[in-house]
Amino acid sequence: MVLIKVIFFLLNNAIFTHFLAGETKTPAIIGNNMVLQQNHLNPIWGWDNPGQKVEVLISDQSHQGRADQNGYWKITLNPMEASTAPKTITIQGSSSLKYENILIGEVWLCSGQSNMGWSVGQSDDKDLESMSAKFPNLRLISVPQVGTQEPQNDFNGKWEATTPKTAINFSAVGYFFGRKLHQILEVPVGLIDNAWGGSACEAWIPRDRLSKLAIAKPYMDQWREKEKTFDFSKLQKTYDQKMKIWQEKADAAKIAGKPTPGGRPSVPRNQMTSQHRPANLYNGVLNPIIGYGIKGAIWYQGESNSNRAHAYREVFPLMIQSWRDAWKQGDFSFYWVQLADYQIEQKEPVSENWPELREAQTFTLDKLKNVGEAVIIDLGEGRDIHPRNKQTAANRLLRNALARDYGYDLPHRSPRYRDCEIKGSKVYVTFDHAGEGLYCFDTREPVGFAISGRDQKFVWADAKLIGKDKVQVWSDKIKEPVAVRYAWMSNPVCNLYRKDGSVTLPVTPFRTDDFPMITEGN
Repeated sequence: MVLIKVIFFLLNNAIFTHFLAGETKTPAIIGNNMVLQQNHLNPIWGWDNPGQKVEVLISDQSHQGRADQNGYWKITLNPMEASTAPKTITIQGSSSLKYENILIGEVWLCSGQSNMGWSVGQSDDKDLESMSAKFPNLRLISVPQVGTQEPQNDFNGKWEATTPKTAINFSAVGYFFGRKLHQILEVPVGLIDNAWGGSACEAWIPRDRLSKLAIAKPYMDQWREKEKTFDFSKLQKTYDQKMKIWQEKADAAKIAGKPTPGGRPSVPRNQMTSQHRPANLYNGVLNPIIGYGIKGAIWYQGESNSNRAHAYREVFPLMIQSWRDAWKQGDFSFYWVQLADYQIEQKEPVSENWPELREAQTFTLDKLKNVGEAVIIDLGEGRDIHPRNKQTAANRLLRNALARDYGYDLPHRSPRYRDCEIKGSKVYVTFDHAGEGLYCFDTREPVGFAISGRDQKFVWADAKLIGKDKVQVWSDKIKEPVAVRYAWMSNPVCNLYRKDGSVTLPVTPFRTDDFPMITEGN
C-alpha cells in the first residue's frame, strides 16, 4: 500500500511538473468565441511556470505580467467599446495561445436552480424558438454541475455562437433575456449558465460567510452532523447488493415470460457532492468564473428554500453580497424572478411557506443596491413547479436591466404595497409603482385579497379600485379589521396589475401584518 501511494505521488508530481514546464494555460471561460464586457477592465488569467513572464495582446493593446510562486498570473485589459468585428487575443508565456472570433459587448450570468436551468427545448414554442435561434453574435457557455468543498479553478466547457443546436439545450430564461437584449442594444451579448436544479441558496455561499450568519446555524449544524457520519460507499454497496437480487428476479421473469418485477432499487445519491451542501456550488460552479467581466446576473431560485423562507431574508442578500465581494467589480446588477404560483389551490386563506419565501425575496429590494425583481405570480402551473412560459419571465427581468442599466424609460417595477389606512370596517391600501394606474384582469374588481381581525384568522375579502394607486378592502365578516393580505397563498387566484398602455405588470404579493411566520426557526 505504501509503495502504491509513493508511485501515485510521483506520477502526480510528474504530471504537475510537466504542466508547469512549458505550458501556458487559461480557464475555459477564456477562449475562442468569448464575449468581453464592453467599457470594462477585463481580467485575463491563467497558469504557467512560477516567475514566467506573460504577455497578452489584443487589438492595439499589449500587457505584461508575471506568474506568481504558484504559477498563477492575471493581466487586466483596458476598456473597449462594443464591437462585432472579430478580435484575436494572443497570450505569450512559456508557450503561445491564440484565441479568435472574440467580440466586445454585454455579458450576463444566468444562475439559480431548475427554473433557470430549464432549457429552450422544454419551454413554450420550443420548435419555433429553436428554429429561429440564429444569432452569431449571441454567445453561450455552460458550466457543468460539480458539487465540492474544494474551490475549482476550471471547468469543461466552451463559448459557442447561438444556433438552433446550441440554443435548444441552453437556459430558456437566460436565452430569451439575452436574445432580446442583443436585438435591442444591437451589440454582442455573452451568456454564462451555471444553474443547478434543486439547489439550495446555502450551497451558493462561501462556507466561512455562512457560518457567521446566526440564522443559518441550524442548517449548518445539520450538515456538520451529516458530514461526520455519511458513508456513500456503504450506501453504494447496499444498493449493489439489492440491485443484484432484483436483476436476478427480472431475468427470471423475462425467461418465464412474466412482467418485470417492481421494487427496483433507487440509485443512491452522494450528499457530499450534492447541490444542497453548504458552499458546494460556490466552489464547484461559481468559483471557476469569478472575476470574469460581467454586466450583471439574473437569478431564478427559491423553491428549495421555501421551508426556510424566514431565514432566506438574510441568506439570500448574503449570497448576493458574497458574490459581489468575490468579483471585485462593485455592486454589479442582480435581478431575480420571484416564485411563481404553484401547488394545490386552497379554498380558504391559509398560511403557507411559498408566500413567505416570496416576501423574503421582495425584502431584498430594500437591503441591497442595484437589485430588481420580476414578479410572475400569474405565470405558474398548479401541478408543475416549472412554468413553461419562460419568455414572459425573461421579459420582466429584461425590463429591469433595460431601465436600470441601459437608460431606457419603460415600465419595469411591479406595484408594491406602500401603506394602509383603516377606517371603520374598511381598509384602504396604497401602492408604489402603480404606473398609469391599477388594472384588474378578467373581472372588473380585484380578486385575491383576504382580511382579518385581531384573532389573526383571515377570510376572503371584497375589494375595489379607488383612484390610480389605491384599493379599498373589506369583508362583512370582519367588523374591526387589523390586517390585509394579497396573493398570500402558494397558488393564489389574483388579478391586480399596473397598466401602462399595453404593458401589464402584476402587483407584488404582500401582507400588512407581522404575524408569526410558519417557517420562522427553520
